[in-house]
Amino acid sequence: MKIARRVVLGTAMALAIFNPASAEDWPTRTVTVVVPIPAGVASDIMARVVFEQVGRQVGQTFVIENRPGAGGTIGTSVVAKAAPDGYTILVYGSIAAANALYERLPYDTVADFTPVVAFGQTPLVVVTAVGRYKTLAELIAAAKAKPGELNYASVGIGSAAHFGAVRLAASAGITVQHVPFKGQEWLTDTIAGRVDFSVLPVTTIIGQIRDGKLTALAVGANERAASLPDVPTLIEAGLKADAIYPFYTGAYVPSKTPRAIVDKLHDEVVQALAVPSVQERLAKIGVEKLPMTVAEFEKFFKDDVANNLTLVKEANIPKQ
Repeated sequence: MKIARRVVLGTAMALAIFNPASAEDWPTRTVTVVVPIPAGVASDIMARVVFEQVGRQVGQTFVIENRPGAGGTIGTSVVAKAAPDGYTILVYGSIAAANALYERLPYDTVADFTPVVAFGQTPLVVVTAVGRYKTLAELIAAAKAKPGELNYASVGIGSAAHFGAVRLAASAGITVQHVPFKGQEWLTDTIAGRVDFSVLPVTTIIGQIRDGKLTALAVGANERAASLPDVPTLIEAGLKADAIYPFYTGAYVPSKTPRAIVDKLHDEVVQALAVPSVQERLAKIGVEKLPMTVAEFEKFFKDDVANNLTLVKEANIPKQ
């Protein structure tokens, strides 16, 4: 009995020593960062900027792996099923939206993930082809004159671009058609005027706005975006606050990831976000700060999940 007791105690002590040590040493090898959307859009850009710096800080490589498809659920599922060891990270801005939209998911959005850190928030901006509409009021008037005839592009069903336009349409009292794209054709068609407008993260289309390829009509935020100071907010353009769809990007890990690794990942990202060159790169593409502790981000995320469920129900968006 004494021998058995010593073995049990010895094992427990070994585990107690091993777990904190492994968390403290993380990462000791390459980390995969799954972005479940195509390269070049908001969450992908942020992931690359932030984890390039985190890699420098910890002396390891963070590989960005784009896994688009099925409204982001394919790549998200990969992370949900990954080992909870800190070596597979999800970076996504629409995980809560996908949770609200899909009838059946290969994972439980709340139970299977631990929210770690928010990279920042990116206001959505209403854009249209140059010369198409001069103001948001003109766009809304055209939509009311031809109910159901105007359309908008998005990067897919359940994306921020989709839900942002749904919020806008509901607040403005207009009926418009959704045209989802799987690739970058949404941008080409918006610039060419083959779709009437798009509601996209400023990060994704700031370059085209600055180059004069797109006209920005309004920004979905309570205050004007620092990156687009001359563009009015939706409220300034005559709509109510319910027209704003908050869009943020964060990092998540499988739910059973040790808390010590979660805390270290959070701290490394926060440190990276404080680096002047990172701040400059993110600010240049319209990302605004969204500082939160792990606990605050967990609550923020759960509230967002609930809000998206309400949006889908109230807007009668068909479940996928």
